Amino acid sequence: MRIIEDVKSVFDRDPAARNVFEILTCYSGVQAVIIYRLTHLLWGYKLFWLARFISTFARWFTGIEIHPGAVIGRRFFIDHGMGVVIGETAEIGDDCMMYHGVTLGGTSWDKEKRHPTLKDGVVIGAGAKILGPITLGYNVRVGSNSVVVRSVDDNDTVVGIPGRVVKKKASESDTFDSYAASSSGRSNDPTIQAIDSIVERLAEIDKKISKLPVDSDSKVVVSKIVENK
Repeated sequence: MRIIEDVKSVFDRDPAARNVFEILTCYSGVQAVIIYRLTHLLWGYKLFWLARFISTFARWFTGIEIHPGAVIGRRFFIDHGMGVVIGETAEIGDDCMMYHGVTLGGTSWDKEKRHPTLKDGVVIGAGAKILGPITLGYNVRVGSNSVVVRSVDDNDTVVGIPGRVVKKKASESDTFDSYAASSSGRSNDPTIQAIDSIVERLAEIDKKISKLPVDSDSKVVVSKIVENK
C-alpha cells in the first residue's frame, strides 16, 4: 500500500524520525500526502468538488497545498512542508523529496499541461520554484531558493536564479545531498570559479605590495613598483 511506503520512507530520509506514531501525528508532509492519496482517488471518480474541498482542508491543516489532479508516485516525502504548492498538472515520480517553500507552478492560464514533471529520485531544496511544463530528469538536485524554468537532464545539479547547471552527470554516492549544496557542486559553478580566481589574484598583488620598501616619507619606491610589474 502506497501510504505505508510513504511512512516507511521517512526513516530513510529524516534522522529525527523515531517511530510510526510520531510520523503520522507530527509530520505535516506525511499527513498532506496521505490526504492527497484520498483526494486523488476522488478526483479519478470525477468527484471534483469533494476532492477540492478536502484538499483545501488539508492546506489549512498542514500548510501544504497539493492539487488532487496532480500525479504523485511512490515513497514521496515532503520534509517540514510549510508553504509547499503542487499544481494540478504536476507529475512526480517515485522516491522524490522536497523541502518547505517549494512551488511546482504553472506559467500559463491555458487548460493544458502547465506544471513541471519530476522523474524518479528528484530532490528539491527549500524555497525552490520549478515553473512551467518542464521536465527534471532522473536524480536531479535543485538547490535551495533556485528558480528553474528550463528542463534539466538526468543527474544534473541546478542552483541559482535563473537555475543553472553546476554539476553534470553526478556519479552515484552514498552521501545524500539533500539541499544540493555540497562543496563539489560549488566548485563546478563557473560564476564562483571566476570570483575565486579574482580573489586569489588580488591576494597575490597584496602580498607583492606588502614586500615593497618605502622611503622615509612612507611612499612606495617607484623603481620597485616597476620591477614587480
